[in-house]
Parts: sequence; C-alpha cells; structure tokens
Amino acid sequence: MSAPHDNVRAWLAAARADVLFEATSLNVKDGQPAVDHIRAALEHGAHAITANKGPVVHAYRELRDLAAARGKRFLFESTVMDGVPIFSLFEQLPTIHMQGFHGILNSTTNVILGEMENGLSFDDALKKAQGLGIAETDATHDIDGWDAAVKTAALITVLMDAPIRLEEIQRDGIRDLTPQALRNARRDGWPFKLVCRAKRVGDTVKASVGPEKVLANSPMAKIAGTSSYINFETDIFPGLAITEENPGLYATAYGMLADFVRAVATS
Repeated sequence: MSAPHDNVRAWLAAARADVLFEATSLNVKDGQPAVDHIRAALEHGAHAITANKGPVVHAYRELRDLAAARGKRFLFESTVMDGVPIFSLFEQLPTIHMQGFHGILNSTTNVILGEMENGLSFDDALKKAQGLGIAETDATHDIDGWDAAVKTAALITVLMDAPIRLEEIQRDGIRDLTPQALRNARRDGWPFKLVCRAKRVGDTVKASVGPEKVLANSPMAKIAGTSSYINFETDIFPGLAITEENPGLYATAYGMLADFVRAVATS
C-alpha cells in the first residue's frame, strides 16, 4: 500500500477494503507501523493478513481479540518458514499442549555458515548471500540472531500461549565464528548451526537462539542452503518435525495467498 501509516484509516475507507495485506519491514523494537496497520484494518472491518513478525510478537493477543470481536481474521502464516502451514496446522490439532521446539529458522545465516565451511570469509559469504537475494543490504537482524529470535517469540506466543519479550530470549549471532572453526567442526562431525530453542519450564518458557554444534547425522545438520527445519514437542506427539527444502521467493507469497483463502472462506 502506498499511503503513509497515519493515513491508513482514510485509505481503508476510500478503498472500501475487505482485506488488508500488510508486508512492511520488521521493526524489532515495537512492531510498528505494522501493528497500527493491522489494528486499523480490523477496526475498519477488514481481514488482516501479514508477513511481518512484529505484530505477532508485540500485539498478538490484542489483535487476536480485536479480530474475534469484529468477526474478522488476523492471519500471519508467512511470518515463520515462509508459507509452510505451521500456525494453521495447530488449529487442526485441538487440545494439544506444546512443550517446546527446536529448529533452524533463518536461511541467511544457514547460507553464510555453509559458504564459510567451503572456505569463504564471513564478508564474502555475506556478499554471496546478498547476491542470491537471500540477505538484505543490512543483514544485522539475521547475523545477530534477531530474525530467529523474533520467529522464536512468535511461535512461543501463539503456539505455547505464553507471550515472551525479546529480551527474555537468550540471543547470540554468528559474528564470532571463523571459517577455520566451522571447517574443523564439520570435519569432526559436529557442524555449527544457528539453532532456536524453546522449552516449557513450570509456568514459564525458556528460549534461546545461538550457534550450536549438532551431530552430523541429525536432521538439523542436514539443513543446508535456504532450507528450514522445526521439531515440535507436544504432550501427544513427542516429536513432530517439518522440513522446508530450499523454498523460492514465491513461498512467502503463497503463505499470504493461503491466508487470504482461509479468511474469505469463513466470511
């Protein structure tokens, strides 16, 4: 949409919008302006569909409850693992209690680590990821673990029903890893991956994002390139894993399209 965020309500009224697709860039600090966009859409009476993780982390319960009160849908399938049906999957698994999860959710760092294992420096590996269109010009959110932490927080907030602040997630990026350390780890059968973890501990959830050595024949060690992986631990299914193999740019768009179909099908 082309209107500035302070004119969203006027735009929605002029367009008589039934659905708002929200795809602004992630604001780690407070999720704005995406939170305001979605709030405005729901108050207008439109379904709200976003690929932005910020509103899920910073305002999920408010926006969920507002959508329910207005008889509309607030959907965000493209926020984690592109268009893979993670959130909608658990809508089909009533009474399941999520105990935790672990996985690899940031493709940029996955590509960089792989290229460094092959001998490139950190800077050259980053440039290659940028040349492939995987990493943004400013890849700080990826390299320092923010993107993975926000995805982890979104999964915890929605699927574990436990809102968590980003500062509560222990976070470490990949800046301190060297090509030599990565090659040695791969040679020894324990390659490094940027791993997301969450575990229910009593009434709280403990979460972390950081580089870990993983066993070479484990599912996470086999995740390469732009692929992603998540393994959920529930009370009924001790291990429920989803692997996404090297998605194209169309995958995120598909997630938004699938949300659109879900929204209008229930209108």
